[in-house]
Amino acid sequence: MYSRRTCGLCDKARVAIESVRARVPFEFDEVTIDGEDGLEERYGLRVPVVEVDGREAFEYEVPPGELEPLVAR
Repeated sequence: MYSRRTCGLCDKARVAIESVRARVPFEFDEVTIDGEDGLEERYGLRVPVVEVDGREAFEYEVPPGELEPLVAR
């Protein structure tokens, strides 16, 4: 997940991701884009951005019911 340090949507996305991880174990990495010029240019204000298997799957919101089948494979 690409996020910012101060981001309410990122906090909500993290909670959604962790709720799915409680049922379906998977690796989770979070990258803070603050101060990273290339990442800030790429993601700007559209955080959080969640990738699954290297592909963008969600931005702004992470519905647990949509995330779970993607990580359960």
